Amino acid sequence: MHLSPDEMIFWQYGFFKLNATIVFTWGLMLVLVVGSMLVTRRLSKGLKRSRWQNLLEVVVTTIEKQIGEVGLREPRKYLGFLGTLFLFVALSALCTVFPGFEPPTGSLSTTLALALCVLVAVPLFGIEGQGLRGHLQSYIEPTVIMLPFNLISEVSRTLALAVRLFGNMMSGAMILGILLSITPLVFPVVMTVLGLLTGMVQAYIFFILAAVYIAAATQIRQPKSAP
Repeated sequence: MHLSPDEMIFWQYGFFKLNATIVFTWGLMLVLVVGSMLVTRRLSKGLKRSRWQNLLEVVVTTIEKQIGEVGLREPRKYLGFLGTLFLFVALSALCTVFPGFEPPTGSLSTTLALALCVLVAVPLFGIEGQGLRGHLQSYIEPTVIMLPFNLISEVSRTLALAVRLFGNMMSGAMILGILLSITPLVFPVVMTVLGLLTGMVQAYIFFILAAVYIAAATQIRQPKSAP
């Protein structure tokens, strides 16, 4: 049993290592890219549609609706970024049913990279939504004294996103590995199903938190009315 997919080394040359985290991460990315190309190559605008197109539309409309409910005014603008985050984490959890697959989200390096993507996306969307001056001004509200605290908040919530996802995914894999070694096959199968459900919940939580952070950064602050 491996505590992290980083421990599985497929190839090494000096300081360069090709571990399971890198291999499975790029594998998931390839599945998402090829799958999206195959599903969207023959889209129909009529009443007769394929099952894959119906499934795609359900997924896209559900993600778009969730983005709108968070408070973002133009959900389609953020659909690509937030939707990709959700699908990557969700697919990483779903693929654990395949023997030998190690979810890359079980590595702190992967979850930290996802959290850093959110850290970079928040100010970018914030500047796009309320301008550079308006976004920078949000760090010194209600007073300049709050500047270091707001900066610490940006960094700490990024670390919290990474550690939360990493801890939940790694703990699920460890529990499943322990049960497989000391119990019959039936009980671990039930735990595997529970692990899939937990993985989907973690993907949803990560997606919602990222959307909330972006919504807070893009919120246009109304000027105070004169007394």
